[in-house]
Amino acid sequence: MVIPIDPADKKAGSHLSSVERTLGILECLSGHHKINLERLAEETGLPKPTLHRFLSTLVNLGYVFRDENDQYSLTLRMFSVGSKGLSHMDLAQDARPVAENLGKTLGETVHMGVLDDDMAMYILKIESQYTIRMYSRVGKRIPLYCTAIGKILLADKSEDDAKKIIDIMELVPFTRTTIVGKQQLQQELKQIRERGFSEDLQEHEEGIRCIAAPVRDYSKRVIAGLSVSWPTFRFDEAKREYYIESVKKSADVISALMGY
Repeated sequence: MVIPIDPADKKAGSHLSSVERTLGILECLSGHHKINLERLAEETGLPKPTLHRFLSTLVNLGYVFRDENDQYSLTLRMFSVGSKGLSHMDLAQDARPVAENLGKTLGETVHMGVLDDDMAMYILKIESQYTIRMYSRVGKRIPLYCTAIGKILLADKSEDDAKKIIDIMELVPFTRTTIVGKQQLQQELKQIRERGFSEDLQEHEEGIRCIAAPVRDYSKRVIAGLSVSWPTFRFDEAKREYYIESVKKSADVISALMGY
């Protein structure tokens, strides 16, 4: 794969973004078991100094390996990244019919999210049936400590592991009801483990309430959180238990699909 470079560009392709160059290098590497700098420069069309700089960064990050003969090859880290992405795609695809049914039953926005480093990330969204809807999107990252999905994922950790994570968190108050006390958060996680669901009581966004339940795989590990979100003016407190059971049952169905 030759990475196009404008001959008139004295900086040898400086108009190209670093992302384009990096992906071009990785794609070229994927076609070889091993390759040296000179040949890789020919195939990518990049000057050796530029190519060497990018390769050095990729080696330091663990995506590329350089052996004692100065031959370059991809590491399994690329495979690991791709595998994680595929697992999320499979999970979202399998869960969609269940999430859609839950959305039809309750009429509100349904999300499913997974752990993404020190945050949670939406991998599925089913829109509310109402005109007034939540602003959110697949790929959006949300905090662990003040969202229903985040707390479900955090509660799957052991008390010691959860404490270590919480200890390095900055509990920023998004609203007046955001939990900002670390001991209070740890106590809530304990309750979530016992009752099997979590709630966001306008902790992340004013006027929004959420209920979430855990999605587990064959190993009993929580791999995602399934939630439903309501504007507070549409949340019927008298139906709270019904809402909770509906979310938990749907999460259980998805868990069964995942081998739990």
